[in-house]
Amino acid sequence: MRDSMDKVRHCLICAALVSLSATASDLHHGQLVYNGTCIACHGSDGTGGLPGVPDLTGKTGLLSQDDAILLGRMADGFQTPGSSMVMPPKGGNPALTDADLKAVLKYMRNEFQQDPQTRRKT
Repeated sequence: MRDSMDKVRHCLICAALVSLSATASDLHHGQLVYNGTCIACHGSDGTGGLPGVPDLTGKTGLLSQDDAILLGRMADGFQTPGSSMVMPPKGGNPALTDADLKAVLKYMRNEFQQDPQTRRKT
């Protein structure tokens, strides 16, 4: 019985380490996508580098919306009501995949939605 418990414990530890590694990898991938596609309009700090581009920072801002809504807007393009700016589908980069969009959303939430002290470092 003890042998079985040790094996289960070992499997759980390995699964946790793989999960942590995947999370760090996702954040790094998301950062690469953001820097290659999104940064031109949203800026390096997420506050919006151009007039009419929404601020992504803050706990109650755009990034507080549901994943499905945000991923749909990222994939299909979106114009914030009252803004003259339109975000093109996939930020103008048709080569982006669903996995890319999910990774960049995770990165943006990590970087721009949380308090600076609680952010996970990539």
